[in-house]
Amino acid sequence: MEIDYNLTGKTILITGGTGSFGRKFVSIVLKDHAPKKLIVFSRDELKQFEMYEDFNPKKFPSIRYFLGDIRDRDRLYRALSDVDVVVHAAALKQVPAAEYNPFEFVKTNVIGTQNLIEAAIDCGVERVIGLSTDKAANPINLYGATKLCADKLFISGNAYTGTKRTRFSVVRYGNVVGSRGSVIPFFQKKMTEGIIPITDPEMTRFFITLEQGVRFVLKAIKRISGGELYVPKIPSMRIADLAKAIAPDCEHEIIGIRPGEKVHELMIGKDDARRTLEFDDHYVIEPVQQDWWDAENPPTMNSGKRCPDGFEYTSDKNDRWLTIPDLRKIAAQVENEH
Repeated sequence: MEIDYNLTGKTILITGGTGSFGRKFVSIVLKDHAPKKLIVFSRDELKQFEMYEDFNPKKFPSIRYFLGDIRDRDRLYRALSDVDVVVHAAALKQVPAAEYNPFEFVKTNVIGTQNLIEAAIDCGVERVIGLSTDKAANPINLYGATKLCADKLFISGNAYTGTKRTRFSVVRYGNVVGSRGSVIPFFQKKMTEGIIPITDPEMTRFFITLEQGVRFVLKAIKRISGGELYVPKIPSMRIADLAKAIAPDCEHEIIGIRPGEKVHELMIGKDDARRTLEFDDHYVIEPVQQDWWDAENPPTMNSGKRCPDGFEYTSDKNDRWLTIPDLRKIAAQVENEH
């Protein structure tokens, strides 16, 4: 069930808007919707300049570029004035960098998220979606821990809205095909050396394309009641299969798991099973507290099938898998796009 929420005429802001997700989000929203304004909020002036070349306001009158950092609370208040919808994609996300620079990750991923929540409530934003990661489920590295904290802040943010209309929810999904720093461009670069480094031959990962991620977020914006955590049903792949697909003639060098990595990824843990509902194309983890749900803002997930105790959604126990031919097609598409 989806509430009839139309983005036509709405003012939308995306934090981290010059990243891989942000660029794809802007492209799809400009193509499929008619927002009053679409504001790209980010801290990198060069990336904004480059994005300006592709999405020029003369061709796309609704586009706006707003330089700022989510660490700067005052700047967020200025940016969120008269905004209806926020997609929060800004984050520091490199796992090794987080282990070496933990304070910086806390400032951006945790304090920055708190700043956004408070500014969104005070500015009267209607709907806010936070982007999470599979690494936030039972985290074993600092990056995942900061994203889990951000998820909790988002969900609990609904308790701070009082009489305000703002509602917060979270979308969590796995590795994004072809995004900056992802494994496909890395393998494509390494294949010229004749050896592909493999962390663990048994390693599995969830895989989602940028377009699938954006469209799932757009659906979540329509579904928001407040406090839900949305998880799409997406396929898994084996890292060893991906290496074979990209570089079938290369040798594999087993280098071992890096600090903070898991052999298999988790998106819904057993402890969340009793609060998880299953739908045709996604799962919903209900919030622990639901005080903000009322007659004027009814839950949208009541038609879901409740998952049994002990249920978990992991990349190694998935019922959907990408084959080597599938992965070869995906890798070719990524190479063409880059």
